[in-house]
Amino acid sequence: MKLNIKYISTFAWYYGFRSIARGPSYIIASLSSPLTLLFLVYILSHGQLLAYAVAGGFVSLVATVALQSSGDAAFLRLQLRIQDLFVASPISSTDYMIGMTLSYVVFSGPGIILYVILGLVFHLFSFIGTLVLVAVLLILVVATSSISFIISGAIGHVRNVWGIAAILSVIMTILPPTFYPYTYIPSFYLYILSVSPVTPAAVLVQGYFGLSPVMPVMWLILFIDLAVFYIAARKLTRWREG
Repeated sequence: MKLNIKYISTFAWYYGFRSIARGPSYIIASLSSPLTLLFLVYILSHGQLLAYAVAGGFVSLVATVALQSSGDAAFLRLQLRIQDLFVASPISSTDYMIGMTLSYVVFSGPGIILYVILGLVFHLFSFIGTLVLVAVLLILVVATSSISFIISGAIGHVRNVWGIAAILSVIMTILPPTFYPYTYIPSFYLYILSVSPVTPAAVLVQGYFGLSPVMPVMWLILFIDLAVFYIAARKLTRWREG
């Protein structure tokens, strides 16, 4: 299938960069939860786990923005009926999903820059660690965006999506070892938590940042999460039905 690159880039620019310009308060809102947790980790651990919280902040920020954006996807489908317009055009559901996903990446940009600064302060970055972080975040944003499409496609009224997205965001980003060492969790429960793609992402970032032992099997789990959620999103996204 040939991708509509012009549409994808235009949609990502409009719904990403333009959203930042139109509503900078949303940037602050998206940062509020990770930064609040960063502060709490600092207080409760007396600063000992702050490096873990900074590393996990990348993961939490990207996942939270993508998951909470399910409300936007539902609003576009149910209120603006924009998918009805796209169905009658050469734009495919894949083009639409990729455009939305890239807009989430762009929208996360200011927060990622802030965490890069914090990472430099705590000397977290290495060449390999940086490459792994970029790869993990790209995989994570696709996986969590797919979850947001599944949610938005299953919702019959837009008012219901905000609460569901908020609950899932907390469950999928706070319970996993995002802000604390994954070694605190017994292996059995760690694999259960890996149902959320945030868990293998956080474990990999901790490992390649030198904060915890590297756990290579998490690459396989992260790719399985990606495949499962992406395929489910493709199947469940209401494209023809509107």
